[in-house]
Amino acid sequence: MTTLWTRVDSPVGALLLTADATGALTSVSVPGQRNGREVAPDWRHEPALFRDAEEQLGAYFAGELKDFRLPFSTAGSEFRERVWAALDSVPYGATTTYGEIAARIGAPRAAVRAVGGAIGANPLLVVRPCHRVIGANGALTGYAGGLERKVRLLTLEGCL
Repeated sequence: MTTLWTRVDSPVGALLLTADATGALTSVSVPGQRNGREVAPDWRHEPALFRDAEEQLGAYFAGELKDFRLPFSTAGSEFRERVWAALDSVPYGATTTYGEIAARIGAPRAAVRAVGGAIGANPLLVVRPCHRVIGANGALTGYAGGLERKVRLLTLEGCL
């Protein structure tokens, strides 16, 4: 399957966006991201395909958009997909904890580390709001894109 891609400038760095052949967003990565994607030689650069995503990201960073309305397609285990769906329900300007995400998906409290792993594997940074998940004590723990970016995103949304 062909991967389509483009880069979009943002206040948190150049975002690498990828999509599948249907145009569904498959990832949003930032420079230096843990397990982030890198452009491969067989990928096809298709900036026009990402115009809607670029406009929505621009509106989000301008404080004008609170909910993304983009088609996306991610592939993860059934557990990861449940965790990612729970992330999608965390509203703009709010935070939640790893334990609360575990409870939302019906996982036991002991699954908090597994929930953290699934959140860390979220392929759609910014669009799927993993930055809104904080530690039970309010600490800004973990973010694949780096804590500085997490602080910027939470500040933009009025959480900090």
